[in-house]
Amino acid sequence: MSRLEELIALAQKGDREASEALITENSGLIWSVARRYLGRGVEGDDLYQLGCLGFLKAVEGFDTEYGTQFSTYAVPKISGEIRRFLRDDGAVKVSRTIKEQATAIKIARSQLTNSLGREPTVSEISQQTGFTPEEIALAETATAATESIQRETGEDGFSLEDVLTDTQTEDSLVEKISLRQAIAMLPERERTVIQLRYFHGLTQERVARVMEVSQVQVSRIEKKALGNLRNLMN
Repeated sequence: MSRLEELIALAQKGDREASEALITENSGLIWSVARRYLGRGVEGDDLYQLGCLGFLKAVEGFDTEYGTQFSTYAVPKISGEIRRFLRDDGAVKVSRTIKEQATAIKIARSQLTNSLGREPTVSEISQQTGFTPEEIALAETATAATESIQRETGEDGFSLEDVLTDTQTEDSLVEKISLRQAIAMLPERERTVIQLRYFHGLTQERVARVMEVSQVQVSRIEKKALGNLRNLMN
């Protein structure tokens, strides 16, 4: 087993140092993808951070037994995370072909989950659909549902908009640009949780896996962040 495969295996088991080592050793790859999106109104450092999130998702979902190179699987994940962020502002469109692939993958994932009694691996989905691992990564990431500030999320069924405003009139709705500015003022951990939860559609459980903390910690960080956002927006 190569060093890369060893680090991925450790990271998938929750080893924080392995995840950090993977990001450090693959920063050039992440930057090479992030640079493609410069000039679209997002700072380079922010693009890199988004790329790191996509990279960690690639680490989480990579099947070391499939035989494909990790970089081949990771690039669509990195690119997809950035594209999804830009798509929130209407900057990136998803093609019909990718949407159709994503639908087929979703059906296959559901069928395999039922038949296997567990979450299928990338290689199993590939065998079921005929798509390559990189095609699966691209389709799933590009079409992943994103959470708007109006959409209900979380265990209590609230929306971020509900947290920040007490009225429902059009004039009182929180504008995205103001909200993003307030989020940018949060401490790093709180900012990361809010972005993953409300702008990237991750559950608290998935956020916990990405950040390598417990779900209880994510819940506490999220509640604190929402309180701070109320103060910043008022």
